[in-house]
Amino acid sequence: MSSSGAFALICVLHSVVALTSGALMMFHMKETYTLTHGAETATKLLGSNPHDQLLIRTSDSFSGLLLFAIGLLLFMVSFVKDRDFQSFFAKGCVVLLIFMALWRVYFERRVEYLAWDWLRKTVGDVVLALSWVFFLVYSWREKYD
Repeated sequence: MSSSGAFALICVLHSVVALTSGALMMFHMKETYTLTHGAETATKLLGSNPHDQLLIRTSDSFSGLLLFAIGLLLFMVSFVKDRDFQSFFAKGCVVLLIFMALWRVYFERRVEYLAWDWLRKTVGDVVLALSWVFFLVYSWREKYD
């Protein structure tokens, strides 16, 4: 497999994750919270009064829409064949995912209802970043062999 094929595969896999997560956030947030956090925590995360619930649902919908748009962008980028762009894009993704992991370590773990979940999400961010690092190493090896 060439580095261009590996880039397309990683982009499509990340795109599927982003599209699925975004769609779930927009349309099935209550079920997703219940599945991932349990019924009691889901009730607390969804708000205690109608105004809070509407605000939280709206925020989750916009976040899901943004994630869905990122998934579409990743899918479109998977067709780019320029090696310099692929390398630049992969490096940017690594930096972004590392910053997301740092955000979870420093801020998300302080949220009382999410404190137990930050480690799992941080490991997920690191694994996603590692997929781009492996692509960079693979393309570097292919370039200098």
